[in-house]
Amino acid sequence: MSLSARDLLAWYDRHRRTLPFRGEADPYRIWVSEVMLQQTTAAAAGPRFARFVARFPDLATLATAPESAVMEEWAGLGYYARARNLHAGAQALLARGGFPDTPEGLREIPGIGPYTAAAVAAIAFGRPVVPVDANVERVTARLFAVEEPLPRAKPRLSALAQRWMEAEEARARPGDLAQALFDLGATVCTPRAPACTLCPVRPACAGAAAGIAAALPAKAARPPRPLRHGVHFLALRGDGAVWLRRRPPRGLLGGMWEIPGTPWRDSPWAEAEAAAHAPCRARWRAVPGVARHGFTHFELAATLRVARAEGLPEEGWHAAARAEAILPRAMRRLLALAAEAGAMKIAADSNSGRSAP
Repeated sequence: MSLSARDLLAWYDRHRRTLPFRGEADPYRIWVSEVMLQQTTAAAAGPRFARFVARFPDLATLATAPESAVMEEWAGLGYYARARNLHAGAQALLARGGFPDTPEGLREIPGIGPYTAAAVAAIAFGRPVVPVDANVERVTARLFAVEEPLPRAKPRLSALAQRWMEAEEARARPGDLAQALFDLGATVCTPRAPACTLCPVRPACAGAAAGIAAALPAKAARPPRPLRHGVHFLALRGDGAVWLRRRPPRGLLGGMWEIPGTPWRDSPWAEAEAAAHAPCRARWRAVPGVARHGFTHFELAATLRVARAEGLPEEGWHAAARAEAILPRAMRRLLALAAEAGAMKIAADSNSGRSAP
């Protein structure tokens, strides 16, 4: 099959997306953007990228910042191991004096995997390699009509994607070629209802010729994720502040702020045993509803209790807007439950002895 890098790059020159990190030459900023984009849409990552590099404008600033500050800035983006890996990687890069300029050298840095190494090498250093993300996998599966399901097909798709670099035009512009493939997958060769009539490489697409493009890439069936249960306790102060605590530094949501509560387990919590995990003695009242959040390996169903509380350590109190900014998404869902139920009124009623609404 003949892949037309010339046609793809001509399309990219006309239709490239305008993104805050597009056109960057600084390998640090390219690295941050690529890590952020791994599990976050470009629309969501754009403003967060700008905010992140404003706070940590260079490698040295990120490397010497406390990990807690990095985790706090990442709040709400999910997949928090990315933030820990960025911090550890920045420290390793600073210690070695900067960025290696090859995929192999970049792979030696803690937390930099094959995709990120290839992306930084291609975009920042002009190395002739194709970084393979979900968009590139999808485009490649359709171009070559690869019906083998993911994840088993990943090695084959990665090898096929490198064939773009056989073209002189691609080797001359490897960073643009990589970003053209990203944009093609994001805007034309989309997961559902691909716009094949707009595709600049449709003449080479075996999937389109066979009428199976929309069904590719095939994916192996995943087992259902187990459901876990938790109960959390939102302590409120008269000025509207909420009390949060830090999670342990390692593990799921490691080092992030949380609304304190029970561990997450397979069986629901009885009221009395859940109460033992409250941060203080108070008249806790149940908030209607369940906050649901999907993690990689399980689903969480969490309920919330609220109360006016005194005597908790001062460093845990945060204004509600500040809490919204620094909490991970799973905890924000609990705040949303509290807001919907009018949590301050429930808390006030709990101390006055009146029934909650």
